[in-house]
Amino acid sequence: MVNILWLQGGACSGNTMSFLSAQEPTVVELVTDFGINILYHPSLALEIGEQVSDLLHDILRGSVQLDIFVYEGSVIQGPNGNGSMNNFAERPMQDWVRELSNVAGYVVAIGDCATWGGIPAVPPNPTESTGMQWHKEKKGGFLGEGFISKAGMPVINIPGCPAHPDWISQILVAISTGRIGDVLIDDLHRPKTFFTDFVQTGCTNAISFSKKIDGGFGKRGGCLFYEVGCRGPMTRASCNRILWNRQSSKTRANHPCLGCTEPGFPHHDLKKGSIFKTMKYLGFMPRELPNGASRLGYFTLTATTKALGIAQTDPDTSK
Repeated sequence: MVNILWLQGGACSGNTMSFLSAQEPTVVELVTDFGINILYHPSLALEIGEQVSDLLHDILRGSVQLDIFVYEGSVIQGPNGNGSMNNFAERPMQDWVRELSNVAGYVVAIGDCATWGGIPAVPPNPTESTGMQWHKEKKGGFLGEGFISKAGMPVINIPGCPAHPDWISQILVAISTGRIGDVLIDDLHRPKTFFTDFVQTGCTNAISFSKKIDGGFGKRGGCLFYEVGCRGPMTRASCNRILWNRQSSKTRANHPCLGCTEPGFPHHDLKKGSIFKTMKYLGFMPRELPNGASRLGYFTLTATTKALGIAQTDPDTSK
């Protein structure tokens, strides 16, 4: 039996809603087939009030073993670092997070707020929100750069706004079955099995990207990168390999990828005019390019392709 404790800080509960929709495996299968015992979850637990406080203290005393500590939401440190903007079980949530992380076998951060700080950490950040072991692109966060759990691992990051439900459930299975050692972790502490390929991999608009065909909201065909800010070419996530609800994804529904699995999310700190719009130099050159692309080479290829009018009409939609 593997004990899991799930707490929530500065968040919208989106990752909880996602987790409850998991299919491979489902939440029920986590319990019945993989021996996971959910000690507490804010949406699933029967315990309330003092019962929750007693459970947390039992864990800290060592009378209840904590194998996996899952945290959703930003760690709220305000005001002035005392954390009282977010109290839970008669204490600042940040105090529970620090102490529970130190006694847990594994610590798993779910969603952008828990991994990088997310939307709550956008300047001016009045709640002093941060991620568990990262603050945006900088390693450190609440627990510090050198944090290692009792099992010898840093915080395992499963980002997303929200994270895909099967990313969550499958990592919990890997830990509970003793196979987490087989899961490679990238430099941002993300499991490589989900965060190696770019969102563009499997995107149905990929051919339009290569042919430099512009697309837009509600317009079939065309790539959303050039005009409406799609970040699929530079965002590592398996959204088009492991489809949402086994049916679709943002880009397949002709909605731009928001780059929510990367530490810079929300990108440009929600600056006015930066959402659903490709930021450009001189009105025509994208400021951000696909990973590994040479700026000069990319602009030359794009300009040449568009100037020659190569495949400016998607053959699939011109019939």
